Amino acid sequence: MARITVEDCIDKFDSRFELVLVASNRARKLHSGDDPTVQKNNDKNTVIALREIADETISADEFKQSLIEEYQTVSPINDEDELALEFTDENLEEDASIDELTENNVESESAEELEDIKESIMETNDNELSNTISQNQDDQSS
Repeated sequence: MARITVEDCIDKFDSRFELVLVASNRARKLHSGDDPTVQKNNDKNTVIALREIADETISADEFKQSLIEEYQTVSPINDEDELALEFTDENLEEDASIDELTENNVESESAEELEDIKESIMETNDNELSNTISQNQDDQSS
């Protein structure tokens, strides 16, 4: 039997549902290897999580923020980061190469073929940018 109950912790949160979400999340983190902030005393992770909540060794706001961060799929990007992703030196060099390609091949290629080439290069750039953003989001979530 657990030496602590939900009744001992309910006053720390607005609802039982919120308490259960936070406690289960903390128990999973303990199972994954996080160090407990209270003594283990041969207790299971769920009991340790409830004891941490009852003893307030971690504030309720920290528990909530940890839960939100774990399930957050999009990280907020400030304007500088967004601009940095769009306008890098590499992107500027690629834009210059598109212009050079257009100038050099005007006589030998039709306008439609040049448009296809431009679209292909731009699509490649967009795919690389999307992959970079996805990789950054994966790194942040880990």
